[in-house]
Amino acid sequence: MSLEPQAVNPSSLPTPRGYSHGTLSGNTLYLGGQTALDADMRIVPGGIVAQFRQAFGNVLTTLRAAGGEPGDLVSITIFLTDIPDYQAHGKEIGEVWRELAGPVYPAMAGIGTTGLWQTDALIEIVGTAVIPDERLVRP
Repeated sequence: MSLEPQAVNPSSLPTPRGYSHGTLSGNTLYLGGQTALDADMRIVPGGIVAQFRQAFGNVLTTLRAAGGEPGDLVSITIFLTDIPDYQAHGKEIGEVWRELAGPVYPAMAGIGTTGLWQTDALIEIVGTAVIPDERLVRP
């Protein structure tokens, strides 16, 4: 098992410059902050639910590139520019979560912030996953 950190950068996500989408160390995948950027480097329109779908989808894309599945997530932190808006759409966001990840709920935190890197981003998601040896894909 290699403990040397290895970058995980799926080709279907925007090409990173100065960061990695994920870093694999041993069986632990550290998932870098994902906003609602689409493949064209634009924040998706449509509000917090659409942005959650894109940002969480980006997280899952990186997870799957390393052989992981949603059940391997052990921690998720969600940074939000408008907590009341997120809360008001909690039911719809929960439906998106279950659609994309199933009934998997790792340790989670939601943190309010005054802004994110992309000025029109409403959400950024970071996470950690532990992937079993039999599914682990090293870059």
